[in-house]
Amino acid sequence: MSRQSISFTKPNDEWLKAQVDSNEYSSKSELVNDLIRQARKQQTQIDWIKSKIEKAEKSGFTSDSKEQILAQSKSLLNG
Repeated sequence: MSRQSISFTKPNDEWLKAQVDSNEYSSKSELVNDLIRQARKQQTQIDWIKSKIEKAEKSGFTSDSKEQILAQSKSLLNG
């Protein structure tokens, strides 16, 4: 594992210390790594949603009503 030296603003450092002091994490490093993992997972989800939106936009728009779209969706889900 590589070592890094980073600086935190006072409010962020105090928050990190509070998390460690409350025994949520054993160290600031563990907490920062967990935050990075969460951010990476969130970015993966955002990228997936963006790709679905782009694909939908490229497929064209519909003149169907909300009710028709809902009925079609339910029909597809129920087989």
